Amino acid sequence: MKKFNQVFQLLIIAVVIVNTTTPIMAQQKSKPNVLFIAVDDLKPVLGCYGDKLIKTPNIDRLAKMGTVFLNNYCQQAVCGPTRASLLTGLRPDLTQVRDLKTKMRDINPNIVTIPEYFISQGYQTSGVGKIFHPSCVEKKVDPQSWSIPYLVAKDSDYFNGNVPIQKHYQSPELRAAQEKTEVAVVGENGKKKAKKDDGDDESEARGPAFECLDLPDNAYDDGVSALLAQNQMIQLAKNKKPFFMAVGFRKPHLPFVAPKKYWDLYNRTDLPLAEFQEHASDTKNFPYQYPGELISYSGLKEFAKYDKNDENKFGLAIDKQKELIHAYYAAVSYTDAQVGILLNTLEKLGTLDNTIIVLWGDHGWHLGDHDMWGKHTNYEQATKAPLIIVGPGIKPGQSKSMTEFVDVFPTLCELSGGTVPANLDGKSLVPVMKNNKVSVKEYAMSQYPRKMDKADIKPEDGKGKLMGYSMRTEQYRYTVWLKNFTSDQAYSADKVYTKELYDYVKDPLEKVNVSDDKNYATIAADLDKKLVTYFKSKEVKK
Repeated sequence: MKKFNQVFQLLIIAVVIVNTTTPIMAQQKSKPNVLFIAVDDLKPVLGCYGDKLIKTPNIDRLAKMGTVFLNNYCQQAVCGPTRASLLTGLRPDLTQVRDLKTKMRDINPNIVTIPEYFISQGYQTSGVGKIFHPSCVEKKVDPQSWSIPYLVAKDSDYFNGNVPIQKHYQSPELRAAQEKTEVAVVGENGKKKAKKDDGDDESEARGPAFECLDLPDNAYDDGVSALLAQNQMIQLAKNKKPFFMAVGFRKPHLPFVAPKKYWDLYNRTDLPLAEFQEHASDTKNFPYQYPGELISYSGLKEFAKYDKNDENKFGLAIDKQKELIHAYYAAVSYTDAQVGILLNTLEKLGTLDNTIIVLWGDHGWHLGDHDMWGKHTNYEQATKAPLIIVGPGIKPGQSKSMTEFVDVFPTLCELSGGTVPANLDGKSLVPVMKNNKVSVKEYAMSQYPRKMDKADIKPEDGKGKLMGYSMRTEQYRYTVWLKNFTSDQAYSADKVYTKELYDYVKDPLEKVNVSDDKNYATIAADLDKKLVTYFKSKEVKK
């Protein structure tokens, strides 16, 4: 009987231990991992955004798991500023990263990034590929954002050990040409001086704008990044700590290189050209962008009918337009396949249902509309960018709410159970994810720097520097171009150089600037009032 009582007591103790430790174990297990996917120059040409020609089964699969934000906008349509803004939750006038040269910690040494925040929450953070723009952070990756040293590909990670030429190409002809050039340089003075291109200086001349070769995915950077991320997540899943895994894919950034099997998904004749390839009426020249980035690649400039006296006019031949669009679509499908590797890895690890997943393209890209090829504008095709967020336990759907990239940081904080830092510019999108009919903001703000048209510059205007602030509401885009002004200064109406207003219900292609149209006077005045209120709020915050 005594022995029975001892056994019974042990059983009771065991039950108590199990009952007290189970909630703790469940709590540890329930803390979600984060998969953070950045895609360079990806506009919302995705199946889940309504494009019927693009082949993106993996991103569409992700969309069915989470919330697709149909009206999402970047803060500045160029890599460095938009990434610095998203990753800190602050607008460009606060990060002061408005170009591809400024390092964000030179201006704000104590700025906190999303992965840095997750380190403070007990996460392991790891990254591979392009997350920050290399020229805007220290050592190209912002080392303090990562608790694990940033992953860097080795030569042996590439197919047959062939590292892409200039980080992009595998063409045997280009490889042979480069080797000849390097041999010539070595023969001249005994030292190799061939410059190694890191693929991020957009002003530097390059090879072809696209490449189509019958190669496996790991012949190029993104295929290698996906495999490195796969292995890293397998290792991270073995640890007790939750992880934040950031994966940055470089395509569809120029050059549009992708294995042939992705080109074969499309019939070039089926691909649509931009419907409107002119400048909007009643606009000046300066808001438009001459495709300087595009023509730094070979094989295109000679097919353009540009006017040397008006470098905003380009006029690319139809056949080359089709070829570029085909190449862009192939590059998007190539990246989509790499997203599939990441999702499959989480599924095999059994952590897919306990992982926050966010996928974003850093800005849009003009594919011929307004005679433009690239980003670098305040127009719809440059500022609108995809955003998909999966929250464990949150029902999937689509939202028409206006959203911005500054909203990503607070959203991840709330989804992971953390406190949202008070200094962030955005709003959490969790309410929208839980109820797709909810809207958290009335408008999204983008901005882009320019210079006045030369004929308009007066001595008092100095170099004619402008900042264009673009307010996108559900129906309108209202852009005000201001002389020598940024939103951290006191606003005054005399700084206004010119304005633009587009009505997307009547004019979805931005054909007519109606800012001076009397029929829109009331609307323009209301939007102007909202913009001035926005400036005042930024001035107070600063």
